[in-house]
Amino acid sequence: MRGALPVLPEEVAAAHQRLYGVCHRTLMFTCSALDREAGCRVLLKGENFQRVGAFKLRGAYNFLAQMKPAERAKGVVAASSGNHGQGVARAARLLGCPATIIVPEDVVPAKREAIERDEAKVIVCGRTSTERLAEADRIAKETGATFVHAFDHPWIVAGQGTTAKEMLEDAPHLDAILVPVGGGGLAAGVAVWAKARNPRIKVFGVEPETAASMRDSLKAGRPVTIPPSDSIADGLRPLSPGRIPFQICAALLDGVFTVSDAEIAEGVRFLLARAKVLVEPSGAAALSAMLHRKYEDPPGTVGVILTGGNADFDVLARILKREI
Repeated sequence: MRGALPVLPEEVAAAHQRLYGVCHRTLMFTCSALDREAGCRVLLKGENFQRVGAFKLRGAYNFLAQMKPAERAKGVVAASSGNHGQGVARAARLLGCPATIIVPEDVVPAKREAIERDEAKVIVCGRTSTERLAEADRIAKETGATFVHAFDHPWIVAGQGTTAKEMLEDAPHLDAILVPVGGGGLAAGVAVWAKARNPRIKVFGVEPETAASMRDSLKAGRPVTIPPSDSIADGLRPLSPGRIPFQICAALLDGVFTVSDAEIAEGVRFLLARAKVLVEPSGAAALSAMLHRKYEDPPGTVGVILTGGNADFDVLARILKREI
């Protein structure tokens, strides 16, 4: 572990205990066709089978569970393209906490409906993360609610890192892990745990070519802001990585691969056709990197996280028709 980092392995372990009985211990599975295409053994971590359909419940519940009861009584507010909002809404319902979720104008309908099913208030605001964050900040100040950032908080990062804890317990022989990157919370949490357990393991992020804010930030040596992207991977489009995830990724991440929308779409089709598993475009990013040999000369066994399965059916139809 290089230097003092804002999240420690013991915090990930504590988060895992906190999540016991709340989050599913999602399965790891293989696909021989993917092994052949990737040129190595690939183990897939199916967070698309997680409660709320994505890994985001891990960080959200870990955050809300550590709030004081008086804070929870005032409610929480979150800004999200969808999956983080679902995680916060579910955690809030489980803990008896009012929740308000700010979503973009182009939110996937199924994600909005899922947030509303968990009794959270939904507010539609703009199309960019900057607009949603500003609205969430305004509401938090006006109401006294606690803002739950999607990725830029130690409790969120620690919660997401429990994904790696399970992976390395189930497959301690992993040589590398590939993680989709949006704001960087999952990649940071995975790197904290994985590097502490095995300093030789490689951890790589995967981003859309048109939304590579972590890659560009690592090159610049500081968090940078990129132009808005219209990538089909709606969960991987923050304009800038979080400062806490960036600090951790700058210290521990071994690199970032990028994939095109066409490559992501091929990953969704491949997994559905060959493994009979549905993932949303954001969830397929790391799989797509392996499928298209972005990882040249990979080691013997690589773990790949499928981060979510909350697909937009209109986008999915276009993918299946090969219009993307």
